[in-house]
This record gives sequence, C-alpha cells and structure tokens, in this order.
Amino acid sequence: MKMFSGLVTGLSRVLDQAAGFFLVATMILIVVNILLRVIFKTPVFGAYEYVGLLTAVVIGLSLAFCGVQNAHIDISLVVDWLPARLRAIVSALVNIVSMCFMGVSAWYVGAYARSMMLSGLVSSTTQMPIYPFVYLIALGMLVYCLVLLVRSIESICKAATNK
Repeated sequence: MKMFSGLVTGLSRVLDQAAGFFLVATMILIVVNILLRVIFKTPVFGAYEYVGLLTAVVIGLSLAFCGVQNAHIDISLVVDWLPARLRAIVSALVNIVSMCFMGVSAWYVGAYARSMMLSGLVSSTTQMPIYPFVYLIALGMLVYCLVLLVRSIESICKAATNK
C-alpha cells in the first residue's frame, strides 16, 4: 500500500508541476499580449482562447496534488466532535463517494474529449483543436480519483485499527 501511495503522490506532484508550467505560460502570454497591444498595437492572435484553455488545464492538473496535501475545503465542524473510529468511518465514506463521483466525471470528460476529437471541434478564433486540453483535464481528475482511493483505504485501515 505504501508503494501505491507513493506512486500516486509522485504522479500528483508531476501533474502539479505541469500545472505550474502552464500557469507560468499563461502569465507570460498575458504580459506579452499586453506589451504587444500597447507598444505595437497588435495583440497576440487568440490570446483570450489560449488563456481560457490553459487556465482550465491548470485547474484540472492541480486537483490531485491539492488532494494529496489535504487542501480541499473540508467541513469538519461536526465530524471533529465524533470519536476517532467514527471519524475514520465518515472520512472513508466521504472519500468513497467523492472517488465515485470523480471517477464518473473523469470518464465523461474523457468521453467528451473523444467526441470533440472525432467531430473535429476547434476553437473559434485560432482553429486549434480543443480535445488535448480536455484530455489533460480528464487525466487530472483521474489521478485525483486515485488520491481519493488512497485516502479511502487509509481511512478504512484507521477505522479497523481504532477500537
């Protein structure tokens, strides 16, 4: 289990670093667009589309590492009052439900990307295919699903060992 957990954490970290790269690329694009618009009166063609697509990819790829760090919003006001074993059971149930939801979501986002690819859907301004960006979002969601699986197993083990 420790090896699987380490693998999922490492994969999450790699996706987070890729999200950081895309975020820096987005910032550079925005700055270059502003400078070109002010100095030469010619903005970057399709900058608005690129920024939107890259921002969506940043969010999708950073989900898993945020989950590894346990940085997502958590409502623990009521759960903190429960005994440790019951807290672990509630945590396991919440993680399992979240994992199922994210798994189904990742599947449908991937299927949507496939339909975009097969139909040849492109962005309106630059005529660039959109499906690679949507596949990256689905990948981020899938890895977050693995993080939730690890969390579920850890919570179940914690519930089983606490008496």
